[in-house]
Amino acid sequence: MTAPQIAVVWPASGLVPVVVVDDRTSDVLTLAYASREALERTIASRSTWLYSRSRAALWNKGETSGNTQHVVAIAVDCDGDALVYRVIPHGPACHTGSASCFSEAVRFEPGAQPAFADALASLAATIADRKANAPADSYTAKLFAGGVDRIGKKIGEEATEVVIAAKNADRAELIWEVSDLLYHTLVLLAERGVSLDEVGAELLRRAAPTS
Repeated sequence: MTAPQIAVVWPASGLVPVVVVDDRTSDVLTLAYASREALERTIASRSTWLYSRSRAALWNKGETSGNTQHVVAIAVDCDGDALVYRVIPHGPACHTGSASCFSEAVRFEPGAQPAFADALASLAATIADRKANAPADSYTAKLFAGGVDRIGKKIGEEATEVVIAAKNADRAELIWEVSDLLYHTLVLLAERGVSLDEVGAELLRRAAPTS
């Protein structure tokens, strides 16, 4: 049977990175490198062959430790310069005795990631869509139809409500009203063709330490 051909774009070093993945769990086990010969041996033997840059030599996973890996699939990325070996491991993948060479340093719990920048970017994109397409039932489109005067009037109203919420010491109300103020401010920026990046650049300029 003819060995399958994998279209790899070999760099001048002759090595491409290989991510070794447990086929059963999709856990990442190892990041290593393969040469053309290592890939050919892997295809022929269905066993993980790699290239050690420190020893400048081919090596077969499990040859000395007994912790072999049966390769069940090989994937190449869209640029042809990286590989994934999907394997069934027989023993730990790491020389330390761990199942994987990767340990989890940080786990970001739901809601723990900073949401503000993502929310602003998403809202700005929605506002831009409403401006471009002007759906008949869109409140945002109606604001754009009223121009700066209508949008500015709403910003004035929302700013006052933010102050009232703050004086009432109502946390939930303050969050709600600030969100309304930010939304209407984003509409005004879109109306005048000002991007969030321009505002961000100005904020960074102000935050920079003075000489």
